[in-house]
Amino acid sequence: MSKHARHRTRTRRPARLGRRLPLAAAGAALAGLAAWLCGVPFDIGGDLGAAKGNQELRGNGSHADGDHPSRGERRPAAPHAGPPAPARPKVIPGLSDATRARIPADSRQVVLVSGKGKDSSYNTVTLYSRAEGSRDWTAGPSWQGRNGAKGWSTDRRYGDLTSPVGVFALTDAGGLLSAPPGTRLPYDQDEAFVPGGVGVEGESLAGSFDYVVAIDFNRRPGTSPLDPEKPEGEDKGGNIWLHVDHDGPSQGCVGIPAAAMRKVLETLDPAQHPVIVMGPAGM
Repeated sequence: MSKHARHRTRTRRPARLGRRLPLAAAGAALAGLAAWLCGVPFDIGGDLGAAKGNQELRGNGSHADGDHPSRGERRPAAPHAGPPAPARPKVIPGLSDATRARIPADSRQVVLVSGKGKDSSYNTVTLYSRAEGSRDWTAGPSWQGRNGAKGWSTDRRYGDLTSPVGVFALTDAGGLLSAPPGTRLPYDQDEAFVPGGVGVEGESLAGSFDYVVAIDFNRRPGTSPLDPEKPEGEDKGGNIWLHVDHDGPSQGCVGIPAAAMRKVLETLDPAQHPVIVMGPAGM
């Protein structure tokens, strides 16, 4: 081949390559456009860039959506939910654990006397009950009441004008008037249920003993509220009753309105072992 032929051959090859480059560029542009339309990332750097990107994805354990585990991986098992915790019983509010523990297990009726303060003669009286076999207490009617003129004492003495703090059985009732219909406690109607003198503040005591429920503080259960015996001695005093309020503080009894006394007598049932829980709030 002549030098001129070889020269011509060398000069033609770049021309053909020049024609291929625009075609390759156009193809790459079309591929990029197609990838953009399909939502696929396109790297004009080619397979090397893609391979590098895939290697990085494999190296850091990333996934397309950031959540799905790699093939062969297992998600940790969800913790097993145990049985639901048992519901807490509905307790009588305003009592310490020690006082609640003193309520007999077989008692299903409570008269709660919640004093406004250790030295206060004012209180709130509420009936509570629970169904047989249940630990849930349900509140019933409530009234404002009075107690000892000098408040409450855990060591009551005769004449100190305080009411005793504690949990006491309610076993016997009585009064000047006949028992209200539905009364189930043993009831002693007697003309001796007439108070003498006047109250602590000089108020009349008339009608105070129309209805009474004996509180088993220093007395013999199963006897009339009028029974004078005091098993724990005269120094502690006795004849502490739940009776009709006379619009003043007492010497130690708890007083509530006459209508409330009738309701109490209609409600209390010896078969449910009623008790009175009495003292300042939070006792």
